[in-house]
Amino acid sequence: MKTLCLIAALSLLPITQTYAHEAAPSEKVTVLQEQLLKNVPGKKTMMLTVDYAPGQSSIAHKHEGTAMAYVLEGAITSQVKGEPAKTYKAGEFWYEAAGSEHLVSKNASASQPAKLLVFMVMGEDEAVLIPLKN
Repeated sequence: MKTLCLIAALSLLPITQTYAHEAAPSEKVTVLQEQLLKNVPGKKTMMLTVDYAPGQSSIAHKHEGTAMAYVLEGAITSQVKGEPAKTYKAGEFWYEAAGSEHLVSKNASASQPAKLLVFMVMGEDEAVLIPLKN
């Protein structure tokens, strides 16, 4: 009887399976500061870091605001629509105009972490990242 009760109880537990095609956890984004611009009403600045685990990437997205990125650690491969993909190493940086479609943003290494410092200027109510539809 105990065995039957145990089997019945185990059958009620949720079963979770992991599939190879499921999305990997997303990159870690940390907002360091966010400030309204007194001299430009309706606009704000944001400073944030983006940490990528080895081999990790962001989803394809766009930014409503202007972004400037600086690689703090490792190497990042980035591609904005209409431009070739480029890999930036620690100490290198790039600029993205407002509305740019960011097709690729990923850690260029499968074995080392990577980290970006990003500075953005955007509208007060604009989203930092908007996923692109497939």
